[in-house]
Amino acid sequence: MKIILDAMGGDNAPQAVVRGAVRAARELDAEIVLVGREEAIRACLADCGGQQAPGISVVNATEVITMEDEASMAWRRKKDASMTVALNMLRDGRGDAVVSAGSTGALLTGATLIVKRVRGVRRAALGPVLPNGGKGVLLMDCGANVECTAEYLLQFAYMGAFYAERIMGCDNPRVALLNVGTEDTKGGALQKEAFALLSEAARAGRINFVGNAEGSDLFTGKMDVLVADGFAGNVMLKTVEGSAKFMFGQLKKVMYASGKNKLGALLIKKDLYGLKAMLDPSEVGGTALLGISKTVIKAHGSSDDRAIFNAVRQAMACVQADVAGAIEANIDHMKLDTAKED
Repeated sequence: MKIILDAMGGDNAPQAVVRGAVRAARELDAEIVLVGREEAIRACLADCGGQQAPGISVVNATEVITMEDEASMAWRRKKDASMTVALNMLRDGRGDAVVSAGSTGALLTGATLIVKRVRGVRRAALGPVLPNGGKGVLLMDCGANVECTAEYLLQFAYMGAFYAERIMGCDNPRVALLNVGTEDTKGGALQKEAFALLSEAARAGRINFVGNAEGSDLFTGKMDVLVADGFAGNVMLKTVEGSAKFMFGQLKKVMYASGKNKLGALLIKKDLYGLKAMLDPSEVGGTALLGISKTVIKAHGSSDDRAIFNAVRQAMACVQADVAGAIEANIDHMKLDTAKED
């Protein structure tokens, strides 16, 4: 399996990307293509002893898409950017998946217009897996689509269910709709219309819709997939991330407040590290762009080499599970008859 890595994307590129790629090539038996400024990439390979790593190749790309570039036009204006070249390679069948820690907006736009969506999918969605003490909860969408229609939410539910079943190992994944209350009549026009569509799909036996869910239900194990418009989903995601950082910061202060507390912290040190690892996005690796015709993984902008390694592992799992194929095979159930193709 060949994974194409945008070597210049992210805050710690190219060093972290190259180190993660070398580890993935060695431990996952993956063929890795590093796309970016060849001289810089080869210097990083020399630094980490990866010049002779099996399965590593380099494709030169002279430009870099930065966070300052206009996301919607970056791939057009920078045709020799590492991200653009990587996506073109994927489209042309020169790899099985793309992983990038670069600009989310540019990656989403580039993947949509270069690699293309599965025919019939209205919008691709970002689906991060949030920890809940079990297999996690897939949040669909977390910011790719700020304004949504009910059909978008229906499609997010289907795509999320396929991912949860094939990647997260959830049997008959439970799908819930993010709302301001759990009652069937809650929400605005969008939520009410989406609730009706999801309920209809459930009655047809095509999806395991368990109803509305509030933000406080995220960690209860009530659902495997939580469907939301990109605005609400992004607010929820950032709130969870911020809350985790705050709680760990406060916990650290408590642990170092006295000698007695330090002793207690020492006794539960292993458990604390386990809790931190469970909440660490680097352990997941990245966020799948669901709805694109081939596998595209968005790694976190601050990804270190461990996160890149895990993003490559996630990409390989998505390719092997053929999540895009499952979406394509079920697209007729995911569209409204009155909807206009776009």
